[in-house]
Amino acid sequence: MKADAYLKKLYGNRFDSRQIQAKIALWKVLIDDFLQNYVPPESAILDIGGGYCEFINQIRAEKKCLIDLNPDSKLFANAEVKVLNIDLLNLEDYTSFTEEFDRIFISNFFEHLRNKEELLEIISFCFDTLKPNGSLLVIQPNFKYSYKEYYDFIDHQLPITHLSLQELLQTVGFEIDLIVPRFLPFSTKGRPASPLLLKVYLKLPFLWQILGGQMFVKASKNRNLS
Repeated sequence: MKADAYLKKLYGNRFDSRQIQAKIALWKVLIDDFLQNYVPPESAILDIGGGYCEFINQIRAEKKCLIDLNPDSKLFANAEVKVLNIDLLNLEDYTSFTEEFDRIFISNFFEHLRNKEELLEIISFCFDTLKPNGSLLVIQPNFKYSYKEYYDFIDHQLPITHLSLQELLQTVGFEIDLIVPRFLPFSTKGRPASPLLLKVYLKLPFLWQILGGQMFVKASKNRNLS
């Protein structure tokens, strides 16, 4: 089975239309109450691997772009979102991409990579693609706090902790602005999805230390390193 057909079928089976709508409502709260604080409305932003466009459709930004291998991404994207079905691990696709952004957002993507070399390639692409003083924003399962559930999804391959990601980001040249090792719960799959509960949860960081299985990282490209 070809990669694009596999992804289409896998995620079509994982999330039905009701679950997708519930996720959109949760993303709206996450954006309005947390993520928008790190994305100036006048900025240009790239979302990598944001398949169903829950983030890129709802974030307020002047220029929006999405990169995802899933061909269905174009069906979910709003009109103002530029969608590219390209493979950043393909040298030709990587080198032909010349746009620059103020922010790059990546959520629940790194765990799908096959090895650390691929992760290095993606992080290097982000560094090269950010404008000077631009920032990378990452929400990512933290293996340190989610190891019991991490491999419950067939497409999870690469285990990453906040410490290993920090080390790689700094090696590539990023400066770490913020790391929250325990932020969101590991997954909403099979659990009640309530925007109101999420709104409360985001206001009570002490709950993150109990329930958080995903990390949040903000790392910046210093002008002197560009």
